[in-house]
Amino acid sequence: MPDEKRDVIVIGAGPGGYVAAIRLAQLGLKVTVIEKEKLGGVCLNWGCIPSKALIYGSHLYEKMKQAHQIGIFADNLRVDMTKLVSWKNDIVKKLTGGIGQLFKNHQIETVYGTAQFKDQYTIEVSTSTGQVQTLAAKHFVIATGSSSAELPTMPYDGQTIVSSTEALDFQQVPEHLILIGGGVIGLELGVLYAKLGAKVSVVELLPQLLPGVDKEVADMLRRSLKKRKIDVYLESKAKSCELKNGKAKLTLETPDGEKQLEGDKVLVAVGRKPNTKNLGLDKIGVKLDPKGFIQVDKQLKTSIPHIFAIGDVVGAPLLAHKASKEGLVAASVIAGQNDVLDYRAMPAAVFTDPEIAMVGLTEEEANQLGIDVKIGKFPFAASGRAMTMDETDGFVKVISDAKTDELLGVHMIGPEVSELIAEAALAIEMGATAEDIALTVHAHPSLPESFMEAAEAIHHQAIHIYQAKPNESKASGRNPVKI
Repeated sequence: MPDEKRDVIVIGAGPGGYVAAIRLAQLGLKVTVIEKEKLGGVCLNWGCIPSKALIYGSHLYEKMKQAHQIGIFADNLRVDMTKLVSWKNDIVKKLTGGIGQLFKNHQIETVYGTAQFKDQYTIEVSTSTGQVQTLAAKHFVIATGSSSAELPTMPYDGQTIVSSTEALDFQQVPEHLILIGGGVIGLELGVLYAKLGAKVSVVELLPQLLPGVDKEVADMLRRSLKKRKIDVYLESKAKSCELKNGKAKLTLETPDGEKQLEGDKVLVAVGRKPNTKNLGLDKIGVKLDPKGFIQVDKQLKTSIPHIFAIGDVVGAPLLAHKASKEGLVAASVIAGQNDVLDYRAMPAAVFTDPEIAMVGLTEEEANQLGIDVKIGKFPFAASGRAMTMDETDGFVKVISDAKTDELLGVHMIGPEVSELIAEAALAIEMGATAEDIALTVHAHPSLPESFMEAAEAIHHQAIHIYQAKPNESKASGRNPVKI
């Protein structure tokens, strides 16, 4: 039976779990959090935060190398990876410490160990010291996240063949980093190490980098990678891998036949799998989908109404902010509020260089849904602010409903678009039209002006690029300016 002294047990303290726990406590409930490793989960300790710290370092290093172009000289530049990684670790410690303090302030109990359900109201927690503790509660929130998917032909050895976790702790810049997988994680880390001086090769099974991203955006990123001399092998896979003397020799199957690659580090980033094994979910009847993700309704309830699940463990998109949003909804429902998961827009960002950000439908998705759309595009090459930053690669692409003018999707590649996408997400969430964005005064000079001008371009009224009249364009509503 449930423990009257404990209302909710949250299993996992990542960006979904710790947010849910804090909100539950704010709503007056007594909460216990079970965490097997560190507060903050993968995102804070081995993902979002540490990777962005290293990415910032690589960006700064590259900027300093290029500063002579504008009359600033920085001689004898070098990278001390040990110090850079140490700085990254300090940031992580501050943030995890902050979560711990918030838990203390909210009187949230923390138990370190792995949890397994004994029955629908009871779990056993096994600690690293071998002790077993039995805990009960009225409600549970499963927020156990996901982990890197491993290739059977290239199991991780933690030295030469690594996951993103080890790739964030390299003590030296690799001579040749081979990425297996052209998704978000691989490309972010690949560009990071390319900036620091590594030779980088990308092997992607599908015909496009960043599958699911707007094709024009993905194509521009590929051109950017080519400028950095990053080799990209699309529609290719590693047929075999031989390890010898700290090196990996890969044989690739490519559209042009077999190719050989040799590198000192191979980062396997082919996706993530849900952490649902060994939780005892089968014993209590929590339903999973064929891939192992927990099935939930719009209130994040599992097939057992008092057991909730949030974050990566319930499926795509595997985003930290999506997990946090789900944590807030689950907490509200547990506290008795009639809340549901209700968002029209889920933004995402890719911290390559140039950055990529997106929200809403892609042009391809809109076409598949049979929606008649108009497209407006504006290049950062025409942005005064982008010029003053010496970062003019990229564009903003706005997709609207041709009949109603309602914004359907916004896709960006260029400087600081991970920040710019917030305005677009709010606009779509509120049901704004392209005209609403065009009529909103944007500060000058600023990067967000490019969003405004892309919205104006839908109606052929962008000021800082030339657009042919609609009857002169091959497709009405399209921006004929080539970007």
